[in-house]
Amino acid sequence: MIVDETQAREWIGAHDGFDPDTIGRLECFEVILRHECEKQNLVSARTLDEVWVRHFVDSLQLLRDVPRETSTWLDLGTGAGFPGVALAIARPDIAVTCVESRALRTDYLARVVGELDLENCKIVHSRLQDVKTAEYGAISARAFAPLPKLLDLSTRFSTRDTEWRLPKGRSAAQELEELRGWDHMFHVEQSLTDADAGIICGRLFGRKKGKRS
Repeated sequence: MIVDETQAREWIGAHDGFDPDTIGRLECFEVILRHECEKQNLVSARTLDEVWVRHFVDSLQLLRDVPRETSTWLDLGTGAGFPGVALAIARPDIAVTCVESRALRTDYLARVVGELDLENCKIVHSRLQDVKTAEYGAISARAFAPLPKLLDLSTRFSTRDTEWRLPKGRSAAQELEELRGWDHMFHVEQSLTDADAGIICGRLFGRKKGKRS
């Protein structure tokens, strides 16, 4: 379990799958985030003292067990940039599309992408329902919607090979246990940053015939 900022930096720095510039760019990201939090409520104020644990590692842990050849990633409801922008920083070889419906946040996200020169990160200002259908190698959503609604909205972006990474906090096991009407290979993995939190991981194969969630 990663419990403090020093451990978080060490974990990121020691990860051989991340871009060598990851630490430096995350430091710049932190500065921008803190400045913007003075203007709008991006993250809980109490988490600003634990940015590297609560936001950076919490985001980058989603890359665990994702195939190295994954080339596209869709992040739903990116908000303050988590996990989408953090993922784009660590893996410049992945084209990350971040969807966010709130204009103030997409303006901020666009500035982050510009200042950090993240050519692999695209910010889409839209409701998810209005985003053009496309297939992605991985899909993530942090505190976006309850699992049944999330799948209803986003299954059109998924193939049988798409890797799903859905941080769900303490509700992960319960949400998965209560999921009905879907053919999937989901399981819950323990979060590296919270002993009580889980991440729903796996692949989605579609609706079961004749059933709805």
